[in-house]
Amino acid sequence: MRRHYIALIHKEEGSDYGVSFPDLSGCVTAGTTLDEARSFAEEALALHLEGLAEDGEAIPEPSSLEAIMCDPENREGVAILVAAPQNSAKTVRVNITMPEDVLEQVDRYAESHGYNRSGLLTQAAKRMMEMEAA
Repeated sequence: MRRHYIALIHKEEGSDYGVSFPDLSGCVTAGTTLDEARSFAEEALALHLEGLAEDGEAIPEPSSLEAIMCDPENREGVAILVAAPQNSAKTVRVNITMPEDVLEQVDRYAESHGYNRSGLLTQAAKRMMEMEAA
């Protein structure tokens, strides 16, 4: 059976649409449009679950809408269902070279935005390719 996680979309004046997953600490993303935010939410969920599996951590069961909305902090967000991938693509370890200062910047940015290094670089590469394709 396919799992669906509840994501919360938040929008403040002058900002992008932010997306967070209450069941998955650190699983966040954003998009300039609702469609983009939803698309990036699917990617973020897939990458986050993949990272948990790679690290040998347990993948939590999705909470009910009622349980999530009981938390007053979640009530300002709009809840959407995001499907977890059924069969995610095989993860391949790669070795890349970059200047040490850039790597440190990547790691700081990733940590401050709830990503791991691989997730951030994957999402950045996908966004760049999507922008060039458009």
